[in-house]
Amino acid sequence: MKNSLLIVIATTLALSACNPDVADNTDPATGSKNGLPVETNPPNSTYQPAFAGQTRIAGVQTTSRYEARVLNRALTSPWGITALPDGRLLVTEKAGTMRIVTAAGELSGPIQGLPRVNAAGQGGLLGLRVDPDFANNRMVYWVFSEPLAEGNVTAVAKGRLAADETRIEGATVIYRATPAYNGTAHYGGRIVFDQAGNLLISTGERSDLATRPQAQSLTSGLGKVIRITKEGVPASGNPLASQTGTRPEIYSYGHRNPQGLAIHPVTGDVWESEHGPRGGDELNRVQPGANYGWPTITYGIEYSGQRVGEGIQQREGLEQPVYYWDPVVSPSGMTFYSSNRIPEWQNNLFIGALSGMHIVRLVIENNRVVGEERLLASEGQRFRDITQGTDGGLYAITDQGRLYRIDRE
Repeated sequence: MKNSLLIVIATTLALSACNPDVADNTDPATGSKNGLPVETNPPNSTYQPAFAGQTRIAGVQTTSRYEARVLNRALTSPWGITALPDGRLLVTEKAGTMRIVTAAGELSGPIQGLPRVNAAGQGGLLGLRVDPDFANNRMVYWVFSEPLAEGNVTAVAKGRLAADETRIEGATVIYRATPAYNGTAHYGGRIVFDQAGNLLISTGERSDLATRPQAQSLTSGLGKVIRITKEGVPASGNPLASQTGTRPEIYSYGHRNPQGLAIHPVTGDVWESEHGPRGGDELNRVQPGANYGWPTITYGIEYSGQRVGEGIQQREGLEQPVYYWDPVVSPSGMTFYSSNRIPEWQNNLFIGALSGMHIVRLVIENNRVVGEERLLASEGQRFRDITQGTDGGLYAITDQGRLYRIDRE
């Protein structure tokens, strides 16, 4: 009897270890035990960082036991994820659908009533958030690539999730990052609420040489972080509102393709990540009215191998990134971890990496990155967005259609 019980226990443990839907932190590739940088490939250029620790910081490795469980594999190119107050999740899919996913991974049908998107290239239904007072007003806010007669724009819309949760009622576009352009790249597309209840939205500079300079233009909505009210008007106290000839909604500028926005849970600071070209992916702490340099300064080079512009990395009056990656990891959606379920992760920043195919964990102290870890690097997934659920776990979506829950064992 005793031997039979041991056999059952061993078999159960073996089956659990082989479960393809569960990964744990036993993979040595997820971090560095000896403090060496996690990046071992050569950079694309000979550019040097502006200060120690700006890139290839020492690796760290989580010591707490955690697991990553695949809750669903049936999403179609999911792009944005956010938590509902009851613990369920609201997810956008690139082609233009929005769905609800339960904590057990059960997927709703498509929610109707959304405006049409242009899903070509990098466009589609992008980032989303629910109103801080969603429990009472059921309002949802989202970013999408809107097709107009004169071209495509990064647009922001809002609407009310109906009581039966099958449709969005009264969908209304509240902001458009003009001018429109007939390209299908670099929409940006993240959205968050700041601590004052205003919306922060990231917009891309639309990629092409013809539109790049607009990241530096204060009369353009391209290549910016903008700050607006729930009604879509410039928020009170915006840094450039008093300057003649500037767009009063601009909060910061000089951005390339910012696909990550997050609010620090302690300081309330705005943090942003953006794609560089070949090299030069950036993490920035966004200061009101600051210029983050693209395309004047960058730690990346053109895809052709040529330098970008003058090939410089510093210029007076232009902000340096807190951190950059070369080679790129293609940072997308991100969130700060405020839960106490894994204490060593508290206030760490987690970023979905697309080409990097992992989740970046950054330890940040005094607004500087002091450690980096690569989570789920063996999963072979392009991580598009990550958020913290109401239960304190992390939820991540991938381009290949997976939804992960990451939490302590």
